[in-house]
Formats: sequence, C-alpha cells, structure tokens
Amino acid sequence: MSRTITLFFSLITLLLYSCQSNKSITADGTDVTSPQDDLSNALLWEISGNDLTTNSFLFGTIHMINSEDYFLPEGTLSAIDKSERMVFEIDMAELSDPMKLMPIMQKAYMKGDTSLQDLLSDEEYKSVEAHFSDMGLPVFFLERIKPMFLSVFASGDFDPDDLNTGAVKSYEMEFAAMATSSGKSTGGLETVDFQIGLFDEIPYRVQAQMLLEAINAADTEDDTFKALIQSYKDQDITALYRMMQEDESVADFEDILLVKRNKNWIPQMKTMMTEQTTFFAVGAGHLGGPYGVINLLKEEGYKVSPIIAI
Repeated sequence: MSRTITLFFSLITLLLYSCQSNKSITADGTDVTSPQDDLSNALLWEISGNDLTTNSFLFGTIHMINSEDYFLPEGTLSAIDKSERMVFEIDMAELSDPMKLMPIMQKAYMKGDTSLQDLLSDEEYKSVEAHFSDMGLPVFFLERIKPMFLSVFASGDFDPDDLNTGAVKSYEMEFAAMATSSGKSTGGLETVDFQIGLFDEIPYRVQAQMLLEAINAADTEDDTFKALIQSYKDQDITALYRMMQEDESVADFEDILLVKRNKNWIPQMKTMMTEQTTFFAVGAGHLGGPYGVINLLKEEGYKVSPIIAI
C-alpha cells in the first residue's frame, strides 16, 4: 500500500511541474500572463472576510521532498490546531482504501493496443530502453504504461521505498497523520479517479516526448529539480509560478492541468469555510499567478494574508 501511495504522489508532483509553458493559455485562447504584483514569500496564508465567522488557512505543499529539506513555516502548527478540518487536493482517506485504488491504477495503461514503441522513433526508443535498463526496469514490462507515468521514474530523484525508509517525506501524509491524531475530519477538492484521468487529456505522443525530456534531463544531471526545491524552501511561490512558464512543450494543456482545477476548487472552498475552520493543503504551484488560488479567492472578496515569521 505504501508503494502505491508513493507512486500516486509522484504522479501529482509530475502534474504540477511538467505542465509548463512560456505563456498561460485559457480555453478561449486568452493570454493570461499579464503583469501581477509578486506575492509575499510565504507558504502559509490566512483567509478572512466575506462574512466568515472564523478564519481558514491555505498552505502550499510539495508532494514529496527529501527529509533534510522538509520544514514547517512558523505558524503552521498553530493554524492546524485552530482548524476543525483538513482538506487536500484529494482526501487522504481515499488513498488508504486499496479496494478503491487498485481499479484506478489500472488506468495507468494506454487504451487499445498502443505501445511505447509505437510513439517513438527507433533511436528514441533505444534511448528509453537503455535508460530504464540501467535502472533495472526492463522496458518490455513498461510498454503499455502511459508515458507520463514512466516520467515519474525517469529522473531517479526518488526511490519508491524512500517514504518507507524515511528518506523522503510527503507534506500531505504528515498533515493527514496530524489530523488523525487530533481527531480532525479530512476532505478533498478532487477524487483520485479525477486526478488520474487528467493524464488522458494529453495525447500519448506528447507524453512520449515528455518522457524523453525527463530522461535527457536525468542523463545530463539537470539542476531544475534542485532549483525547484530551493524556491520551495525560500517559500517563493512567485518563483515557483514563473518556473511553470518556461517549457513550451505542453502549453496547450496548462488550462486543463492547472487553471480549470483552481477555478473548480474555489466554490468548494467557499462552502467548506462557511461550515468549519478549514486548513487547505494543495500543491504550491497552484497558489501563484493570475489564476492561482490566492488571486481567485481575492477576486471573490476574501482577504488572503501571508503568515510570515517576524
């Protein structure tokens, strides 16, 4: 079960940081990269106003991080203590039910009889085959898996057992454990089935090219992931947002993977905040930008304030 959860969080990390482009494109073709004031360097934000009887909280996570880099900004434990409910992108309780997860994980396979070899040139396929062979993963067993799933393992940044050994931590799993120990309820803004289904929105050939890019980055010791972790440790959500504007390869899918999801979350958050003091924990890549959760909440009339140590 732990390996399945590890895989799932790896996939979500991929969703957050591989859907990058030079400009944000919405469904109607509008360029939304208009100038915006930089947000304060903070992962923890307090939500007030709009006749809320109690304030709620918003925290930007990174789904998996090396244990030595894991930290909680000052005020986080206090915010959790004040909250009656913790809400994630998906309810962590849903991940604890293997009967629900196993059928969903079957969606990792491509539809029909499409194979990885169908999507790549002979030279490209040999490159992928050599890379996974060096990792001890025969490509024969990976042929039918959607390329974006394979991209998770291409970089080698995390081993599937790292969560078990303690080498890697998940903010969501840490927060969920806190909720359980304190008797708080939990909830989700999406379902596992929905998030896995996002992979179907990107054509397999595009996914295959993303896999090649991930392998090339790993083989050339790309420092992008290190820069991402440093920006997270700096709590620089504006830098994280800007990092998501650098790769042109999947510009057409940013609306699907980020913008629409953020917009779908706002009505749910509004309802939840009126019911209970809520601690929302979502990927930090969702916080910044014109259509980030912080800006969308402000447009709804809420005051969203950074909690910064003095």
